[in-house]
Amino acid sequence: MSSNHVKTNYPALYTLITVFFFWGFIAAGNSIFIPFCKSYFSLDQFQSQLVDFAFYTAYYIGALLLFAFGNSIGNDVVGKWGYKRSIVYGLLFSALGAGAMIIAVEANVYAGMLLGLFIVALGFSLQQTAAQPFAILLGDPKTGASRVNLGGGINSFGTTIGPIVVALALFGTAASVSEDQIKSLALNKVIFLYVGVGLLFLAAAALFFFSKKVPDGRANEPIEKANKALKMLVLMTILLAACFVSIFRTYQIDTTTYDQLQIEALEQYRMYWLFGALAVVVGGLLFSYVSAQKKAEGWGAMQYPQLVLGMLAIFTYVGVEVAIGSNLGSLLNLKEFGSLQSSEIAPYISMYWGSLMIGRWAGAISVFNLKGINKTIALIVIPLIAFAVILGVNIISGKDMKPLYYYVFCVLLQIGAFFLSQDKPARTLMIFGSFGMLAMLVGLFSSGTIAIYAFLAGGLACSIMWPAIFTLSVLGLGKYTSQGSAFLIMMILGGGIIPPIQGKLSDIMGIHQSYFVAVICFAYLTLFAVLAKSILKKQNIDVDDVEVEGSH
Repeated sequence: MSSNHVKTNYPALYTLITVFFFWGFIAAGNSIFIPFCKSYFSLDQFQSQLVDFAFYTAYYIGALLLFAFGNSIGNDVVGKWGYKRSIVYGLLFSALGAGAMIIAVEANVYAGMLLGLFIVALGFSLQQTAAQPFAILLGDPKTGASRVNLGGGINSFGTTIGPIVVALALFGTAASVSEDQIKSLALNKVIFLYVGVGLLFLAAAALFFFSKKVPDGRANEPIEKANKALKMLVLMTILLAACFVSIFRTYQIDTTTYDQLQIEALEQYRMYWLFGALAVVVGGLLFSYVSAQKKAEGWGAMQYPQLVLGMLAIFTYVGVEVAIGSNLGSLLNLKEFGSLQSSEIAPYISMYWGSLMIGRWAGAISVFNLKGINKTIALIVIPLIAFAVILGVNIISGKDMKPLYYYVFCVLLQIGAFFLSQDKPARTLMIFGSFGMLAMLVGLFSSGTIAIYAFLAGGLACSIMWPAIFTLSVLGLGKYTSQGSAFLIMMILGGGIIPPIQGKLSDIMGIHQSYFVAVICFAYLTLFAVLAKSILKKQNIDVDDVEVEGSH
């Protein structure tokens, strides 16, 4: 049968995109949960960022386990199980994590909450590995990107709703709750939230399992072995564990008798280990890059330099995307940023994550093959509609959005960036990387509304980066494309490493100054665009003939 006659399985697709919503809802909600936990449990900024560490490290561990198992049996594990069954397993795992979260909240144990989030995200890792290829399978492969982009749009809507719902669960409808009052809050609403989330996971799993319209989605395809790459990733994991265990042990020390110099020395010691963790990732990937160039055998997809540098780019991208949002609550608490309480930051967190929705909705326009004036109108109107949606859902929930009305000028700048990028991946990444770097510098050297808008604009910069990086990284991989995609998914790990680094730097130098981390991240992403274009040109691949496809 010709692919032109392949009909999209819409009932299965609509069932599938519910999981895309979960990913965004929980991930963005963490940005509210972090400053709350900081006050409620009397944590420093690094300790509060362990929410991100637990959540995003789970993605890495889950993807690594799937790769290791698949490498040992020579088959794609998720494809062998079937995409349908894999998503059901992932949803059940996430439901188990929601149960662990409920028990931890009831017991008032922060470490238990981190474990709960880790298990939830472990389920997400399996869901995400299966969901994107499954979306492509549910219809004509030529229109696969549009289905993935639909999932991405729903995911982004989840990131906009998540902070609002989590804020209501934590603070109720109170306009303002002081940091001191937070410690006396009852967490019963958080239990209700995760009971609801857990039931939704179970309901979605049942919907998938019992639906006769959702195909099994089996794909028993052999995978190329990459034993050297696996050994390097396992070694990196062991070294990362050693770095963080060394940091965690220092929090068991009684510092009540320490003077200021001893406390500063302890903070620097922790910072050294965090930089050590960063060195493990960067050094491990660069070592793989150099070794694979000398002898490609055993490295699998890592023999391609664009893939290894792309892994570092995904690590950096997810890291900076999460770090900006997760540290925003403490930034807004500063006097020069409005002295906002944790209960008052939800509109700003929602706007930050909503900024990713604005860009992704605009990025999805290309799949509709609009031309000329129609495409021009769509590129202007769609981002403004997305902006209006963010304002609308916040206003409906009772939030005061007047301070964010003029953020529309940042959206207009992003629209201009879209016109300049012309859907070309390298050009897109260079323009949006530069946009992000400039926004962070404006935020660093200013304060008040201008700085807040600048840091929120980091979301606009990040919005379209995932598909651009992904496209540049897997171009030319041939039979290693699927394996390369799995390696890229592992590098979501950046969301678990970079935010804690910024958090500890914040403890040492101040939250505002710590945002120089974001400048460095955007600088590398801009550099990667240049390097990838040069590498692909040497492989006789013209990136200007390739359009950005896909969505996070």
